[in-house]
Amino acid sequence: MSSSRYPTLPAPGLDWAETHMPLTRTAVHELARVFGGLRISMCLHVEPKTAVLVRLLAAAGADISLTGSPGTTRDDTVEDLRRAGVTVHAARDDAAPRVADVLAHDPHLILDNGGDLFLAVLDGYPAPSLIGGTEETTTGGILLRRRADAVRHPVIVINDSPLKLLVENRFGVGQSVVQGFMNATNLMVPGARATVLGYGPCGRGTAQTLRQLGALVTVVDTDPYRALEASLEGFIVADMTRALSNAQLLFLATGAPGVVGAAEIAHLPDGVCIAGVGHHAWEMELAALGSPVASEAYHASYTTADGRTIHVVADNRMVNLVAGLGNPIEAMDLGLTLQARSLAAVAQGLAADGVHGVPDDIDRRVASDFLTARTD
Repeated sequence: MSSSRYPTLPAPGLDWAETHMPLTRTAVHELARVFGGLRISMCLHVEPKTAVLVRLLAAAGADISLTGSPGTTRDDTVEDLRRAGVTVHAARDDAAPRVADVLAHDPHLILDNGGDLFLAVLDGYPAPSLIGGTEETTTGGILLRRRADAVRHPVIVINDSPLKLLVENRFGVGQSVVQGFMNATNLMVPGARATVLGYGPCGRGTAQTLRQLGALVTVVDTDPYRALEASLEGFIVADMTRALSNAQLLFLATGAPGVVGAAEIAHLPDGVCIAGVGHHAWEMELAALGSPVASEAYHASYTTADGRTIHVVADNRMVNLVAGLGNPIEAMDLGLTLQARSLAAVAQGLAADGVHGVPDDIDRRVASDFLTARTD
């Protein structure tokens, strides 16, 4: 199933999003003198909330070249950004980010999402003017840390921020994943047996949202600390075999490749419906299912050799963006403010070379500002 088959849901536009993103507006306006004249190459989920940051940076005088992640680009947002003077190399049916196109911009800064841009630089793509930048995801941070000895510029991993993990990944992702799943399937969550693989912040948020809607939730995590935490928070904790064999709904939130392969598929019950939470669609080995016997807008159905039917939503891509509108605006406001302030810190030479988390002073300031915005 190609990503071009995924319908684009109607969504509020950039102006509506910006109205509800006061922290991002304030940060970029305050730091406009830092960004003016800089070339910034970006990889993002191109949708209205991320586009607010891009448009604000462009208005501050930054020269931006932008690409998107597979299956999550909104073509209407692309056109809005082009009208704002942003160079965009992205379309909804792209199979991969257009890395070469945006790096040809010879950036001073990179804002990455999954590590594609930084890894290309590490693999030898020329970026002579590069100062450093930010990486949005935990996945990208892991990939970059595996090659830490080769990283010669400062890279701030936004998802290392405890603040972002709490607000955006836990509460924002939990809401948006379940909303996207319901959009894609129209299935009933109350009373359903749901299994969540992975109890990091995104898995935790997904599990909690499912339970709040009345699902019977089982959690699997190989980390004994996280498994204990899930148990103490009232979830059923089980090993992989038992959890899979009892699942009607399965959410993959480990971020790791190949978690559900042929051996695990053998334990899935007839009629199970599977959705991806993580950045990459690699947690389930779709090839082990063969070819779909039926497909609709957001999901495909497979038949196993022993006659079981398995439904997969959106090729296991991020269900909250492919079949939904992504994380809530206010949660994204916080995360994109961390992005803006971290990029400025790199541009000002305030970050050391290597892969780091968000500076504590930035985290604490944004936490205070977010709390004020939510409680005033």
